[in-house]
Amino acid sequence: MLMLVAALLVLTRLHLPTTFGHIGPLPDASWAAFFIGGYYLRTWSRWAFPLFMAAAVAVDYIVISGQGINFWTHYCVSPAYWFLVPAYGAMWAGGALLRRYQTANHGRTLALLVGTLLASVTVCHLVSQGSFYWLSPVVSEPTVAGWWKNFSDWYLPYLRVAAIYVGLAVIVHVLAGQVVRLARPHGRAAG
Repeated sequence: MLMLVAALLVLTRLHLPTTFGHIGPLPDASWAAFFIGGYYLRTWSRWAFPLFMAAAVAVDYIVISGQGINFWTHYCVSPAYWFLVPAYGAMWAGGALLRRYQTANHGRTLALLVGTLLASVTVCHLVSQGSFYWLSPVVSEPTVAGWWKNFSDWYLPYLRVAAIYVGLAVIVHVLAGQVVRLARPHGRAAG
């Protein structure tokens, strides 16, 4: 599972040219990958989360320097860049929280999924977008009204992308569970 989620993070964060026809590069799944990682790798968080962070920074370095730009002078790498650690930590924590409190009641677990994803994306966006808006030199004269406009302009697109990837992960999770259940010999309970 570690390799699948890490591959999702790296391949979509690279914004590679499409090899899937004419649909263009896939949207960045970083936020969803951290949420999914928190869910599946919760017990490995001590080393898996830093590994995912290192992968995200390495990809950013490759993409930025690959354009002939100095990584440390790129507009995205301001003091706010390091706020991605707590921002992505919020996504990871949301996935871990979902895993910890899920139940056999599918309706309750679905409600918990929606709530934790919404809360995680909101905190992640507040931290990442807020730190960029207030700390980066890109915004010359920051105002609360300007910050709110920027926050609200980008919130739904980021939420939508994260929700689509997490939704796809849920579908794969349910299908895999069904395959395992159907593959069991009849009459034997899971151990």
